[in-house]
Amino acid sequence: MTIERDDNYFMQEALKEAQKAAIENEVPIGAVLVLNNKIVARSHNQTELLKDVTAHAEILVITGAASELGIKFFEDFTLYVTLEPCTMCAGALKWARIGKIVYATDDPKAGFSLYSKNIIHPKTIFEKGPGEKESKILLQNFFKLRRKSDTKY
Repeated sequence: MTIERDDNYFMQEALKEAQKAAIENEVPIGAVLVLNNKIVARSHNQTELLKDVTAHAEILVITGAASELGIKFFEDFTLYVTLEPCTMCAGALKWARIGKIVYATDDPKAGFSLYSKNIIHPKTIFEKGPGEKESKILLQNFFKLRRKSDTKY
């Protein structure tokens, strides 16, 4: 028996990843990759841990899934991510031919849609989903703490 899961369920899973990132002093962004109602990969930002500016949740999810599944294109997959992807991630998602991107909150400073929605693959469905409030709170609290401790990002 298959349990039907919806956008709320999958975004909550992405938010769990974002919470892990916050605990690890990473910018709290999480992502899950879904195929046929099943999470096939999950990750969160790990730029500090890996000392790699490209170690964003979206990139890590795609890289992990590609390695695990032995594929490079993701037309039938949905990515749930807690923050609108940046241009780097949008470019990677374009090349991965991701089928659908559902994000929780806009990124008014670095989101790819500031530049052009044409960065993602023309067949990719891009939509705002649930979890906006939770994602914003996680991000605001994270940066509030960083400003207090004078840690630069």
